[in-house]
Amino acid sequence: MTAGGAGEGPVVLLEGVRKAFGGRQILDGVSFEVARGRAFCLLGRSGSGKSVTLRHIVGLVQPDEGRVLVEGRDVPRLSRRELTVVRRRIGFLFQEAALFDSITVGENVAFPLVRHTKMSHGEIRKRATERLAEVGLADEYGKMPGNLSGGMRKRVGLARAMALDPAVLLVDEPSAGLDPITSAEID
Repeated sequence: MTAGGAGEGPVVLLEGVRKAFGGRQILDGVSFEVARGRAFCLLGRSGSGKSVTLRHIVGLVQPDEGRVLVEGRDVPRLSRRELTVVRRRIGFLFQEAALFDSITVGENVAFPLVRHTKMSHGEIRKRATERLAEVGLADEYGKMPGNLSGGMRKRVGLARAMALDPAVLLVDEPSAGLDPITSAEID
């Protein structure tokens, strides 16, 4: 494992993860690994624990039992500072895109760059514009999220999740509630 996190092992590893909320077992011995550069999909009915699994990977939820590793780092055992470092290597698109309504589309995409890098304003704007172009929204930089369709907001969320060039990209129901054409664009 190098300092940047690249290594031979899986980029994400869950072993025997169990989690219950209010006496209801949500995850019961979940185990899987994801190799670097590979796509991996969690499928299941509503309430089966897909989102809870993703929240374990980013350290928003702690397992009752089991291990959660990202790039070899044991997520539940990390200090707050170490967890912040790991989270910078993970892009996360939440179910509802979770955009800030009070700032522009471009500022939404730029937000993690402003917060977690020492890039210049010009470099940040360039990167944000590039990520928006990758999702077909380069011309929407100055618009407010409220002026976009649901599919466009999801794509802005995806651009933001990719802004820091993450080692891991987690997307939680990226096409839920969208029309078939927009859904196909996002998928």
